[in-house]
Amino acid sequence: MAKVEIYTKFMCPFCVRAKALFKKKGVEVIDIPATDKSMRQKMNERSGRNTFPQIFIDGKHIGGSDDLAALDRKGGLDPLLGL
Repeated sequence: MAKVEIYTKFMCPFCVRAKALFKKKGVEVIDIPATDKSMRQKMNERSGRNTFPQIFIDGKHIGGSDDLAALDRKGGLDPLLGL
């Protein structure tokens, strides 16, 4: 199974939505709270973005919640997850 990392922040509805999609698919995620300045900076460096969540599958940047949903609708998510 693929390694899924999600940079999140507390009370973020987009973060909740992204994690719910992975849960529905039976995929465990590594939830990385990016609430402090250094972790948020690391997220920005990895993704080039400043919004939440930022999702990585096997080290590849997928984008945010909307990007994840679009990838799933196109049928591109399951192959990345090894499903």
